[in-house]
Amino acid sequence: MISFALRTLRHRKAGFAGAFVALLCAAALVTACGMLLETGLRGEVAPERYAGAPVIVAGDQYVRQLKESGKEKAKLLSERRWIPASLAEKIRRVPGVTKAVTEVTFPYAGFTAHGWESAALTPFTLAKGRAPRAANEVVVDARHSGRTVPGYRVVGVTAQALPGQDTLFFATGEARRLAGRDGLVTAIGVWPALDVTLEGALTYTGDARGAVEFPEAEGARVKLVSLGGALGGTSLLVAILVVVGTFALSMQQRRREIALLRAVGALPRQARKLIGGEALLISVAAGVLGSGGGILLGFWLRDRFVELSAIPANLRLVVSPFPAIVAVLTTLAAAWVAARVSARRTTRIRPVEALGETAMPAGSLAPVRLIAGLLALAGGVAVTIVLSNLSTEAASTPVTMLTALLWTIAVALLGPAIARAATALPLRAPGVAGYLARKSLRAGTGRLASLITPLTLMTAMTCTILFVQTTMGHAARSEVTAGVMADHVLAPGASVAAVRRTPGVRAVTEVLHTSVRIDLEKYEAQAVTLDGLKQTMDLGVVAGSLDGLSDTSAAISRTAAARLDVGVGDQVSLVLGDGTPAAVRIAAIYTRGLGFGDLTLSRGLVAGHVDDARGTLLVAGGAALPAGTALAQTSGGGADGAVAFVAMGLIIAFCAIAVVNTLAMSTLARSRELALLRIVGTTRRQAARMLRAETLTALAVAVVVGTAISLVTLAAFSMGMTGSALPYVPPLTYLAVVAAVAGLALAATAIPARFALRPRPADALGARE
Repeated sequence: MISFALRTLRHRKAGFAGAFVALLCAAALVTACGMLLETGLRGEVAPERYAGAPVIVAGDQYVRQLKESGKEKAKLLSERRWIPASLAEKIRRVPGVTKAVTEVTFPYAGFTAHGWESAALTPFTLAKGRAPRAANEVVVDARHSGRTVPGYRVVGVTAQALPGQDTLFFATGEARRLAGRDGLVTAIGVWPALDVTLEGALTYTGDARGAVEFPEAEGARVKLVSLGGALGGTSLLVAILVVVGTFALSMQQRRREIALLRAVGALPRQARKLIGGEALLISVAAGVLGSGGGILLGFWLRDRFVELSAIPANLRLVVSPFPAIVAVLTTLAAAWVAARVSARRTTRIRPVEALGETAMPAGSLAPVRLIAGLLALAGGVAVTIVLSNLSTEAASTPVTMLTALLWTIAVALLGPAIARAATALPLRAPGVAGYLARKSLRAGTGRLASLITPLTLMTAMTCTILFVQTTMGHAARSEVTAGVMADHVLAPGASVAAVRRTPGVRAVTEVLHTSVRIDLEKYEAQAVTLDGLKQTMDLGVVAGSLDGLSDTSAAISRTAAARLDVGVGDQVSLVLGDGTPAAVRIAAIYTRGLGFGDLTLSRGLVAGHVDDARGTLLVAGGAALPAGTALAQTSGGGADGAVAFVAMGLIIAFCAIAVVNTLAMSTLARSRELALLRIVGTTRRQAARMLRAETLTALAVAVVVGTAISLVTLAAFSMGMTGSALPYVPPLTYLAVVAAVAGLALAATAIPARFALRPRPADALGARE
């Protein structure tokens, strides 16, 4: 049967090209997502700053909790955990240790700053000048020779420069003063390579030193795991939907061929084996080529994420055969199942009925398809209800994509019924082309349904992906706009003392942004100075009062309070960004959590536990102050939003390929029909206009249905995340989406139509199918 399938492939290259393209793109997507996932699980970060020290002693960068099951669960800290400087003396007394060098690391003016005492960790050497000795002296790396540092005198330039960071050295005492962590250091380098494990710190060697040097790399790995899993799962579901639709259209075009096979004695089982063999041959070729392209796509994605600062440049992409093997096997299974399901109806009916169906396709849904469609509808309703009750982006993002896909799957399964309902409307198009289009659509509702599905998928997915971001961003901006009462917002680095001395300044609020963990769950937090807070910030307090805010209390957003089931006066145990435990009493509950974070803490509680204690300044009064900068929001923007756009853009691109694929297949397969129309007097222009009118009809139905799917999904998402069922949909962006889908659909019809209408009618009628 495989040899027979190979012969049919040779003579139906155009018919199988669409299925091949769909499977190839699916394999590429699955491979690329698998590479991201594997990098998140097994990726390593090579040390740069710590490359010269064989052993690094540093704090545990995870917060750990022992569960009731006896298993320990760990979550990454958002800030560095510092260790006592006194550990260096203990390490120096360990037998065999020849040297122990302490290190402090902190951001300063775009540099990664250190004390000169730790230059040996790389090691850095001086190319010119001398080491800093006074408090106002610094050394810059080789890449910044000639650069000035405000307030300091450059006295030396190193011979080295690190590829992933700009390095600045202060005198040791000045570095520790600026770091603001009395008696603590970031890490200790140890020579030679010995086990110097001490209580309160961990020992790191090899590439594990890179994880300590670049704590953001561990966060990037976690992000890649969640992104690769979510994107891979969504890609796989979209791929299955597209592949099934492609094979279904192919089976519609092959009814006559299958009917003839049945008429000359082929059994249903033999016909299914033939179609399954064809699917296997196509999927193996597409899977192998697609997985190769997926490796290139994986490298491209990694480069884009590095450009967006979502992952560090030295987080190496893991390349192994496993993603490619999974992609080939998944593509093979999807193709075989799609082909067998698509051919099920045609191969089971009797030969005479099959020949009859080639002239007039069946007008009713098969019972199995109808039941599956109703189940998909029920699943869409259920998942929509679940989505409306999710209040965190981590939980709601994958469910949002699943919700849109379930509704689209329901549309695909019930497509013939939707198509019949659309053609039952009093459609009126002018001229001969309009008359022909109307008759053709009513006679070929199955073909119309095949066109509606990919157009609906692209509309629904594009609108959902774009407007999830705009909904969150708009909600956060609205809360910030309503809640910031200050006249000026100043960027980090402004002198608090100088601002306070400015004439007319009534109040200054220092704001730090960090995150905390409660029962290992991450909550975004802001830390503020309390004096004059009511003049610069309105959090929308609905219970309690900010007057009770102190170093031992906190205000909490209404959403977070509901998740934790706490109220005013309750005690909450949390872990600060660097792993320090704290307990606070709830003093107030507020509504503007998207704009200002889940928790509002005292700056005095948090300032000593963040890597960068310089914060934004909110200033009331002071007309002479500069305009300042925008206040950072906790949602709806930044690198994470850009990464989501890049990643989910692949899904949109795949949907676009599906649209072009389906429309091109449908148009090219109608050569005989168009030839008959030409013979009875229809001109090429009239035939082209007929095809365009059919596409516009399918487009109109798909845009309406796709928009409805996205609005239902977005309303549920917005309800859970913002408390309002009204998503934010910028009209111009929506019109641009519709225009893009329409342009793609019309181009995918017009170009194949030129080829289908090019042969003379007699030649087209005599050509092989």
